[in-house]
Amino acid sequence: MDIRAEKMGLDPEKLRQFLARQYESAAEPPAQPQTTGPTATGTPGAYREGYEFDLKPEQLIAYLDQYVIRQDEAKAILATKFCTHFNRLRLPPDEEEELVGNIKNNVLMIGPTGVGKTYLIKLIARRLGVPFVKADATKFSETGYVGGDVEDLVRELVREAGGDIEKAQYGVIYIDEIDKIAASRNSFGPDVSRSGVQRNLLKLMEETEVDLRSPHDIASQMESVLQIQRTGKAERRKINTRHILFVVSGAFSGLEEIIGRRLNRGQMGFHRPSQPQSEPAGDRLASQVRAEDLIEYGFESEFIGRLPVVAVLNELGWLDLLQILRNPKNSVILAKKRDFRAYGIDLQFADEALQLLARRAGEEHTGARALVSVIEKVLLHFERKLPSVDIKALTVSAGVVEDPAGSLQELLFHHSLQRFSEGFFQSHGIQLHFPPETLRELWQLALARKLLPEDLCRELLADYGHGLRLVEEREFTVGPAALLKPQETLNQLIKEFYSRRR
Repeated sequence: MDIRAEKMGLDPEKLRQFLARQYESAAEPPAQPQTTGPTATGTPGAYREGYEFDLKPEQLIAYLDQYVIRQDEAKAILATKFCTHFNRLRLPPDEEEELVGNIKNNVLMIGPTGVGKTYLIKLIARRLGVPFVKADATKFSETGYVGGDVEDLVRELVREAGGDIEKAQYGVIYIDEIDKIAASRNSFGPDVSRSGVQRNLLKLMEETEVDLRSPHDIASQMESVLQIQRTGKAERRKINTRHILFVVSGAFSGLEEIIGRRLNRGQMGFHRPSQPQSEPAGDRLASQVRAEDLIEYGFESEFIGRLPVVAVLNELGWLDLLQILRNPKNSVILAKKRDFRAYGIDLQFADEALQLLARRAGEEHTGARALVSVIEKVLLHFERKLPSVDIKALTVSAGVVEDPAGSLQELLFHHSLQRFSEGFFQSHGIQLHFPPETLRELWQLALARKLLPEDLCRELLADYGHGLRLVEEREFTVGPAALLKPQETLNQLIKEFYSRRR
């Protein structure tokens, strides 16, 4: 064992200690995870008896409409095919097993970044209550050594199901950036690595059994050795992918050009119009995608054949982004409110501010993702400063969006001045008022002396509490003179009061 450990780059002594600890802890056979079906073999159909699903497409569409704006065609396609897939699981096993070469409703989603592809699938999986795993296609390699092993997706699904194999085999696996594993159209010869990843995914998307112990995971292999030592044989736990639904998505940059060339070729010949027709918009082109376009893009024909359902999502304009911000259930605004609520601050947005934010996000052309970045740019310094000054409410106005730094300074200025006024009233029972001309003067003085308004006022108006009580004032309007010549102004006020009393 020492020689094998050294070849694997391990310390033989540490390996012996690890095996000893594992062997001691494994003296008792591990408890089997609870299952909702009658068996834990991972065979298709075992979960059906305890499986309850009767959601209809229109019900799922209505649910998605609460969270996702536009994308009506994509929502209809996804809701219909997901509901059909899971409702079929309620059919008697014998009825489905009679079908030979049955093709699952695996989905290909096409759309630019930030249009809601991932969000849609997460919402559907949450509504259905099935295990859900998301990964990026770029993390995988053909061998699994350089990148990840595609079978790890299925193993992760079992972990998401709490170890319940039967529940996991009716889960959803979502793979984003699938366009990144298309074979390069500019290289000579086959792109072996990317094509290899496609072929590895083929088996999973159709039907295969995946060993829950990864051959590349040393911990799993050690566990097998320990089990063999205990029982004389290794139990092989597997999961069948027959009913796991696969959804892949990507932006597919350049696909419109391929579709456009095909459409233009169809217009050549005697029936070609005398005037060139204007090219359809990108969204319209993507909606006309065919398997041949995706094959030309760099996908294996067998791979595309495992994705019979295609949903195209449209790019979002600034009005769409505004509708997202206005939606009371949108996660962007709710998340930002929660950030401020963590400091006890109530955050609100004026509609004029939402319009400006949506316009700015639209200029970035990254869809709904831009909403997060433009809001962060506006509110980051507020989020840093306000918790330290005990401000309990903030309304984001158009002015805040247009000039965040200036608005923050103004907010801190007024808050500091209000704190001084409240403290002055509590100490002396006198309400102070600051007219606009005084506020301007106070602003300039505070900037020049680098003091907060409350500190500056506390210094300049130190004698005013006692002095105003002498003249029996209950309210006092602080004029600019009280800031520029505080003592002279107070003396004059007292002198005039006693002159009237004579």
